[in-house]
Amino acid sequence: MPKISLLRLLSVVLVSLLAMGQAHAQEKTMRIVVPFAAGAVQDTLGRSLNTELGAALKQTVIVENKAGAGGTIGTALVAKAAPDGSVVDLAAASHLIASYLYESLPYDPIKSFAPAAYVGNASYILMVPGDLPVNNVADFIKLVKASPGKYNYASAGNGSATHLSMAYFAGMAGLAMEHIPTKSTGEAVMEVLSGRAQAVIAANVAALGYKEDKRIKLLAVTSPGRSKFIPELPSVAESGLPGYEFTSWFGLLAPAATPVKTLDGIQAAMATVLKDPAVLERLAKQGIETEILSNAQFMEILKKSDVQMAEVVKKSGAKVQ
Repeated sequence: MPKISLLRLLSVVLVSLLAMGQAHAQEKTMRIVVPFAAGAVQDTLGRSLNTELGAALKQTVIVENKAGAGGTIGTALVAKAAPDGSVVDLAAASHLIASYLYESLPYDPIKSFAPAAYVGNASYILMVPGDLPVNNVADFIKLVKASPGKYNYASAGNGSATHLSMAYFAGMAGLAMEHIPTKSTGEAVMEVLSGRAQAVIAANVAALGYKEDKRIKLLAVTSPGRSKFIPELPSVAESGLPGYEFTSWFGLLAPAATPVKTLDGIQAAMATVLKDPAVLERLAKQGIETEILSNAQFMEILKKSDVQMAEVVKKSGAKVQ
């Protein structure tokens, strides 16, 4: 049996260790934290692209729900996570709402995070029970104004976008309505289906599936103009409440100290995913209009949205107990 020199033996060991290190690197996992319950808009979105994102990043990408306190529990978890790209937050407009509702947060919605990948935006839809005697926004406002305190609306929880969008609506229209918070958008919609609540403003993903359901009426979209996903539906502004607008962006946010190279890698992977026809089809069914943006452009959206959400909270008069 031939002798193996010490140098050759060390070389073999070194190659083996390098191979093991590469294999370990390939086994890395990214956790996408959804700060709301299963079935929420971000949850559905995250599970619509995590497999393809993992393939683009060459690692496993899993979605974890960390719900509670209007999304602030899961968001705080990400803010305190290691800034290495292993944990990101799947955020939406509600990410910026919280700072204007809660007296104190364990993080800053802007300074504690870094944009990692923009996904797109979506409008919301005002939904009411099918047997409610209204056919448009003007009818709804008239009905509710005639009986102050009689009607209520459901949401995905205090501080959620579904809460603020409806509180904003009620504030602008001068309506006295009771708020019924639930744990998810799906539960909020069920409150309307059952007749326990008379309204909910839900994101497209939670509303489009009810277009043909007689138990519920879709009255209007919250975008400035009509949505390409349901063009027959008027906007809230054109059908009874001029000036009303509420839309949401979606994207991945990483802890603030995450290296730019890591952030750029996530953004590049998302850009690849957003060119995949299968993914685009899934997101279109959720009413999400995708767009490939740089992280610098995403930051500009965050700053602009922060100003808008401050105004929404102020005009809505909403508070978190």
